[in-house]
Amino acid sequence: MGCTGGTKPEQGQQEQKKIGLVISTLNNPFFVTLRDGAQQKADELGYELVVLDSQNDSSKEYSNVQDILQQGISLLLINPVDSDAVANAVKLANDANIPVITLDRGANGGEVVTHIASDNVAGGKMAGEYIVQQLGGKGKVVQLEGIPGASSARDRGKGFMEAIEGTEIELVASQPADFDRTKGMTVMQNILQAQPEIDAVFAQNDEMALGAVQAIESAGRQGIMVVGFDAIDDALQAIKDGKMAATVAQQPDRIGSLGVEYADKVLKGEEVPTYVPVDLKLITKDNVDTLD
Repeated sequence: MGCTGGTKPEQGQQEQKKIGLVISTLNNPFFVTLRDGAQQKADELGYELVVLDSQNDSSKEYSNVQDILQQGISLLLINPVDSDAVANAVKLANDANIPVITLDRGANGGEVVTHIASDNVAGGKMAGEYIVQQLGGKGKVVQLEGIPGASSARDRGKGFMEAIEGTEIELVASQPADFDRTKGMTVMQNILQAQPEIDAVFAQNDEMALGAVQAIESAGRQGIMVVGFDAIDDALQAIKDGKMAATVAQQPDRIGSLGVEYADKVLKGEEVPTYVPVDLKLITKDNVDTLD
């Protein structure tokens, strides 16, 4: 298969091939780390990496893919804003005969060579099981959901619900806060006003978890356990400070690095699996120092 639509070697020297990376947002440390991991591997393997930021906007993502396809890329890495909306952008690359690899979030349409991501269902379940264990199987919990339509939000929510099913844990509120810290704080403030009893919060990413911590502190509420997802630096510090109980650690640098590694395999015509899982780990105060 090899490279289609890429640059051709000139005078016996292979011109540097370009890989495109269209990323959902660079206003989130997780995705900055993912980009950095991809950049490091691109430098190592001799690829030029062209990065465009979709700013959490599916229409911006579509125009980014249009733009990047004009730049002579050999393969497109895409971290979708929304798994449904991204299908049209993937089809643009398909029509241009440019192979596509999805990172962290999948695409619900178009042809994708492989998907590289954490097992988000397993991660949501890991967080839920921790909450169930800490609460002794009973209590009132809140879930802060990510961007509606993002596969990571759906899968983390699914795993979490599987974990609390059959227990005496009552889900008293579950609302989207779009993976955003400020929205996480605002949504949590409203939930705190409506719910006099809350024992724990599961936020589908650390940004929302940190927003929830701010809201809980501002409201002067004691004894509410907050569990996040992603293990960003601010969350790890919050765990050390006793403000968050736990987070599920992904390896965004590894997701980015594997993206370029598998892009290289695809461009060399090698067979690749349709899904490449990246390991997860529950981080609590007991093991938080192992991530330093």
